[in-house]
Amino acid sequence: MEQYNASIAIQVLPAVEGEEVIRVVDEVIAYIKSTGLNTFVGPFETTIEGDVDTLMDIVKECQKICIRAGAPSVMSYVKIAYNPSVGVWSIEKKTKKHHE
Repeated sequence: MEQYNASIAIQVLPAVEGEEVIRVVDEVIAYIKSTGLNTFVGPFETTIEGDVDTLMDIVKECQKICIRAGAPSVMSYVKIAYNPSVGVWSIEKKTKKHHE
């Protein structure tokens, strides 16, 4: 199993009405998945594992995707786990026992 120095969880809240939120958020999730990094999509946030610099670039792009998708503004909640010396626990280590 590959060891990563960081993981992030991001929740984007585009300022759009009703189910339009789902369309915009789905665009963000599609982008995150397209990065090829290990991801876990949950009902409130998406978790991504990788190098901290790459992950921060992804966070920045998620904001821009919301705006390009028609949201006049976006609020995002981001959690960051970063440990450059020994890495962070993987998504699988933290969640596998709950999905068996």
